[in-house]
Amino acid sequence: MAMTDEIVSLAPATGAELWRAPVGDVDELVERARRAWGTWAAQSLANRIELCRRFVNELRKEQDSFAELIAQECGKPLWEARSEVEAVLARVEISVRSYAERTAQRRLDNAMQGSTALRHKPHGVMAVIGPATFAAHLPAGHIIPALIAGNAVIFKPSEKAPATGEFLVRCMHRAGIPANALQLLVGGPAIGQELVAHDGVDGILFTGSALNGIAINRKLATNPAKIVALELGGNNPIVVWDTPKIQDAATLVVQSAFATSGQRCTSARRLIVRSSLYDAVVGEVKALADRIVVGAPFDDPQPFMGPVIDNGAAEGLTESFVYLLSHGGRPIKHMVRLDRERPFLTPSIIDTTAMAERPDVELFGPLLQVIRVDDFDEAIAEANATRFGLVAALIGGAPQDYNRFWANVRAGVVNWNQTTNAATAGAPFGGIGLSGNHRPGAFYTADACAYPVASTELEQPRASIGIGLKEV
Repeated sequence: MAMTDEIVSLAPATGAELWRAPVGDVDELVERARRAWGTWAAQSLANRIELCRRFVNELRKEQDSFAELIAQECGKPLWEARSEVEAVLARVEISVRSYAERTAQRRLDNAMQGSTALRHKPHGVMAVIGPATFAAHLPAGHIIPALIAGNAVIFKPSEKAPATGEFLVRCMHRAGIPANALQLLVGGPAIGQELVAHDGVDGILFTGSALNGIAINRKLATNPAKIVALELGGNNPIVVWDTPKIQDAATLVVQSAFATSGQRCTSARRLIVRSSLYDAVVGEVKALADRIVVGAPFDDPQPFMGPVIDNGAAEGLTESFVYLLSHGGRPIKHMVRLDRERPFLTPSIIDTTAMAERPDVELFGPLLQVIRVDDFDEAIAEANATRFGLVAALIGGAPQDYNRFWANVRAGVVNWNQTTNAATAGAPFGGIGLSGNHRPGAFYTADACAYPVASTELEQPRASIGIGLKEV
């Protein structure tokens, strides 16, 4: 919850206040970062990597406390918050390997006993703007590569998860990363816009909605000097085709649609299923969704789903379900608000096959639309019926079906017999269309954190002009 001069963080599950702090001063933080980044960049790469590795040691000392904070602030079940902390810990070594591979120095022999060299330089001051979902893992995936490359970083966490962001930065400072080389900027959307537009910021690493990503692109349309990497959302399809393993297929669908309460950018939004399998697959998906436990982060036994991030999100999702219902959707499993005061929602499923126009939007929560199709070409066409292009998955089918799917579906991540959420930090991650701007993250984040410099070099000047001169 944002106020005029401070940000207040409330626990989604209880409404209890967790944290508050005054809104930061963008000009002041950028000035400090500009003073700091040259010194930070001048340190050896080995030293910057060592300090990032010390961060891992610092975080390990408090990983239980960090997981509990993430669970409280983001509404995640504790088991899921713990897995997020493990992902943050793994991020450093992945980033070290990525920087070595993606920005490696190279030298080639050239004419006249010279050489051609390829090296990389940091951009300067990078702004990292993080989301509320994976409020630790996704920002760390930008902050660590940017620091390794030699940039100073100003990190603005989501106003809905600022305490998680502060904890992350505090551990990095304790590891020895200079306070001015990595700074926390507290604020809401207006502060984020001010940071993006600031002349002292050389690059933007953003994770969030397509709407906000488009706003960043527009704001910087006349300033090509800034590097901008956008990791946006998706209206992701999961296609179920010929398979005898109906229960496994349904499990993959449920995991894709309802993990993290459907609040992953990779969550399946549309289930596209062959007509001959419809009753079996959808029946099993509903039966499994009916068994999902929705609860608070520290409930025992642990729930599969926690609340969505806040009441505004819950209200928007229930309104979206009603919209689909009133425009031709057929309910399979209704969305229910379990607590009128808190944002707990049940997983919901609605058949939208008969809708004249299906809204091409990212419904960021536990709402799965089902579309029935008769042939594989129709399935691929439905999968591509979106302006987004983050991830697509095929469940079932023969190898030749997957080859057709892979070749024709438009997405930056394409999976087979895996969830839509299946992605590895050791590979690039990003989408096309409204899902990104062709600057994938994860293993390729290093590409956006340093720029290549090509040099042709001789130890001594040597030159002659062989044509077009008058005789002496």
